[in-house]
Amino acid sequence: MQLDESWQPDASLAMLHQRAALLRQIREFFYARDVLEVDTPILSRFGVTDVHLSNAISYLGKDTRAWYLQTSPEYAMKRLLAAGSPSIYQLGKVFRNDELSTRHNPEFTMLEWYRLGFTMTELIAEVDLLLQVTLNAAPAHRISYGQLFIDQLQVDIFSSNGFAGLQQALQGFPAVAELAARETDFDTLQQLALALIIEPRLDPSVPVILYDYPVSQAALAQVSAEDPRVACRFEVFYQGMELANGYQELTDATQQLQRFQLDQQRREQAGLPAMAIDSRLMAALEAGLPACSGIALGFDRLLMIRTGAQHIREVLPFSITRA
Repeated sequence: MQLDESWQPDASLAMLHQRAALLRQIREFFYARDVLEVDTPILSRFGVTDVHLSNAISYLGKDTRAWYLQTSPEYAMKRLLAAGSPSIYQLGKVFRNDELSTRHNPEFTMLEWYRLGFTMTELIAEVDLLLQVTLNAAPAHRISYGQLFIDQLQVDIFSSNGFAGLQQALQGFPAVAELAARETDFDTLQQLALALIIEPRLDPSVPVILYDYPVSQAALAQVSAEDPRVACRFEVFYQGMELANGYQELTDATQQLQRFQLDQQRREQAGLPAMAIDSRLMAALEAGLPACSGIALGFDRLLMIRTGAQHIREVLPFSITRA
């Protein structure tokens, strides 16, 4: 990473006004719906076990224990819900130890909210409305994960030969053909196809909400009661960007512990550092997380779409290179 020694902000004054206006509009959206704003800690004793996420680490004074900068306020917000909070939202800083890109800064602002009693379908409708209000977007196109692969690649990933079929289909795309031929993990193969082949072909003029992800990619979502092959998980894509990831939340502590333990096994197999399971979150789940659905949405990316910015640094007061 090349640092920029300029003291000047990255965002223009006009962009800072736009940023403030969007923050205000989001707060008004949730205030009108009686959703409580909260602010949870950025530093925690626990990170995430997710193989695809990496926490940045900090140390406090002479304390030799690691403290983790949070990739999401999810665990703390679920502890609030288990303690009796109503529907809640948060606008705050999160950190993901990933490479810089036009759409990613290691420190960014996330909008995350949880709606008590909502199903995935009800939360999808609220997300759709938020995009219409903040971006003047058309109503979203909704499509299941399985149907999208059929439409775009003519592959039924849920069939008995789904892996072989997808691998064969990707041989028709020189940019990924070699990677696809070597890949042995079905979920990784799907993610490769989605990120590099399917997402760039989505209609940029309308938000796309992709739902019913394979159960192997459930993360913190419930398994569907109608189809045990899929999880109540969805993602939002718009104008070439992944904007949001949502779940009808898993409330079963035993199932969640099993998933975290599987994450730990995968981290070990991948040669990644071991990550302790958040014991406070597990205690909250055991005490009882109420039925709810939740979603995390990238605020800076939302602002990029709203303003037509081509690089995330255009919408940040100070990007990491000037921090």
